Amino acid sequence: MMKITLKDGSEKSYESGLSVYDIAKDISEGLARAACAGEVNGETVDLRTVITEDCTLNILTANDPAGLAVIRHTASHVLAEAVKRLFPNAKLAIGPSIDTGYYYDFEADPFSREDLDNIEKEMKKIIKEGHALNRFTLPREEAIRFMEEREEPYKVELIRDLPEDAEISFYDQGGFVDLCAGPHLMNTKGIKAFKLTSSSMAYWRGDSSRAQLQRIYGTAFNKKEELNEYLEYLADIKNRDHNRLGREMELFTTVDVIGQGLPLLLPKGTKMIMKLQRWIEDLEDNEWGYVRTKTPLMAKSDLYKISGHWDHYRDGMFVLGDAENDREVMALRPMTCPFQYYVYKSSQKSYRDLPYRMSETSTLFRSEDSGEMHGLTRVRQFTISEGHLVIRPDQAEEELQGCLELAMYVLKTLGLHEDVTYRLSKWDPENREKYLGDEEYWESTQGKIREILVKNNVPFVEADGEAAFYGPKIDIQAKNVYGKEDTMITIQLDCAIAENFDMYYIDQNGDKIRPYIIHRTSLGCYERTLAWLIEKYAGKFPTWLCPEQVRILPISEKYADYAEQVRKELAANGVDVTVDNRSEKIGYKIREARLAKLPYMLVVGQNEQEQGTVSVRSRFSGDEGQKPLDEFIDAICKEIRTKEIRVEE
Repeated sequence: MMKITLKDGSEKSYESGLSVYDIAKDISEGLARAACAGEVNGETVDLRTVITEDCTLNILTANDPAGLAVIRHTASHVLAEAVKRLFPNAKLAIGPSIDTGYYYDFEADPFSREDLDNIEKEMKKIIKEGHALNRFTLPREEAIRFMEEREEPYKVELIRDLPEDAEISFYDQGGFVDLCAGPHLMNTKGIKAFKLTSSSMAYWRGDSSRAQLQRIYGTAFNKKEELNEYLEYLADIKNRDHNRLGREMELFTTVDVIGQGLPLLLPKGTKMIMKLQRWIEDLEDNEWGYVRTKTPLMAKSDLYKISGHWDHYRDGMFVLGDAENDREVMALRPMTCPFQYYVYKSSQKSYRDLPYRMSETSTLFRSEDSGEMHGLTRVRQFTISEGHLVIRPDQAEEELQGCLELAMYVLKTLGLHEDVTYRLSKWDPENREKYLGDEEYWESTQGKIREILVKNNVPFVEADGEAAFYGPKIDIQAKNVYGKEDTMITIQLDCAIAENFDMYYIDQNGDKIRPYIIHRTSLGCYERTLAWLIEKYAGKFPTWLCPEQVRILPISEKYADYAEQVRKELAANGVDVTVDNRSEKIGYKIREARLAKLPYMLVVGQNEQEQGTVSVRSRFSGDEGQKPLDEFIDAICKEIRTKEIRVEE
């Protein structure tokens, strides 16, 4: 007899050699019908797995993440079989379950939406056929021959890379066989609701030097209602995707002959960036005590050798020139810090001059992999609100606190503060050659960063290997609509680099002392922030950020002069305003303005002209009725000045 301890702590005794499914059936017929897999001593296994000794057992259903993953993993095998039926020459790579569903990679021609629809139909046939999924194993050499005979080179490579003592298992579903460790459902009919969502290119094993494959993404749920809810969520994501919406709203575009990662900001997008930039520059210079610099976009390699970037970051730089052909080697700057160090060094500083806070609206260049390019979030040329604070060691806590407060204020003003997470990015002690300084240096600097986060009651995670080569940092992270995480704002403490540049200040005793340096952004990358704002607000931006804040809609040509008078008064008060003078019906003009996601439209006709008023329609409250023009101007100017975030009622 063996003793089985269930999830609720109760115990059952059975004769040895009973499958997980049989135990589930003994507990409840309903549980057996709902079961997807078992969890034996914490390991997920097939329902067919035979238990022979005492253990803890949890029967997994679709309500358990691990159970849902089994449904999705099985769906990926059904997808692979369907592709092989329709595209016999396709080669199989890998097909795991993921948080949002599953995918499978193939060596094949790109798949169209029509292809995906046909594959879905074939998957439904396979599911209806109701094939059992049977697991079997083969010795290594036999397993290799098995896949070689089926002309599946990627599977052969995977088998060869397995440890010598690995058990090599396969799953057979009605004649279609795939290399897989499992677990899987007992039968393809267990897939109740699925959908293929998209396809894209992927590199074999994520290596851009390896083969380009075609990846099909799908998802699966236990109920159609759950699937429909998820598809609605995907539709909302699509409506918020900055790469689509930003182009539709004419904020930016890309052109093949210009290059990947080099977006063109169109007039509307440029205006939004300008508003952000002016706000940040005024904020830093007038309220936070920064001096503004403007430094070159490139420098000789000598500069980057002093800073350490040549050794630690050269692969990410655009290098110009050729030393072997007697051409001076230059590089476009990937960051501004070494340039600003020489601004600091341009005159001698005493302890009274510190902190010396420098900021620059910096255009930077980084050689990102082509596979990483995406809209405005991952580009090769970008602009950031970059700053470097040269400080005395005793000022570190206060200045780090100030940098964090500034970043949090910026996020709150933009309405993004609830959408971020905080990370303490640390060095990797197992990869010491990557970093400056010794263990004591890193433990000390990481401790200072940790103290600031704890002091401010900021929830944070710690991540080894994410620090800059010269020091740890606070990374403020955010996810795009697809769940991909990027760093939006960073604050870095550097107690080492001043030595490289012979930076010092004169203390009260007349001695030369090495300063500390804080590298930070207050907003981060303007392009990435614009992408974030597009997705956050689905294009319905706070009024102060809108490139067009008001559109005036005259009822007919007779009121064009009054519309122009209203425009001039609004423009004189700093409002971005246009007039729609087209000879279209007013209803059409209103619909057009709504589609443009404008905050305000002002309808003007005979009554408005005679009374000096405007009929206000807003994105927030709909028809707000007639208002005196002065009253509307006062209200919108206050909304813009305070950067109020109005919401739809």
